[in-house]
Amino acid sequence: MTIPQISVFLENKAGQLADITGILSENQINMRAINIAETADYGVLRLIVDDAPRASSILLDQGFILTMTSVVGVAVPDTPGGLSRVLEVISHARIDVEYMYSVFGQKDGQACMIFRVEDTDGLASVLEDNGIGTISGEDLGLH
Repeated sequence: MTIPQISVFLENKAGQLADITGILSENQINMRAINIAETADYGVLRLIVDDAPRASSILLDQGFILTMTSVVGVAVPDTPGGLSRVLEVISHARIDVEYMYSVFGQKDGQACMIFRVEDTDGLASVLEDNGIGTISGEDLGLH
């Protein structure tokens, strides 16, 4: 089960994040997760929002450059070693994690991590086979 993620390419200048979060707020779009990676010249803002198609359309209309990708939400036990166990399962399956980050809040006492991998269906299958739950868009309140 995959979740849509928006990746927005940003110039490294003051106000870019405020502009995007302001646009989302004005349009009543709720963020569920946010992550930023940066280099000296640009940044990549990764967002999971409650209405990705609408948010993408609005941001494109405002002149932002973005892509949409699929990611996997993983239920991680909120205990010492919880994430380590998940990563061991992924490692043993020889799945390369491109990046990961956390989601706001918890579900049923478990943390939720977002994983970007090449084969999202393969990751979901490996996790299921090892008793590790995935998080659906519905679980995160996505439309």
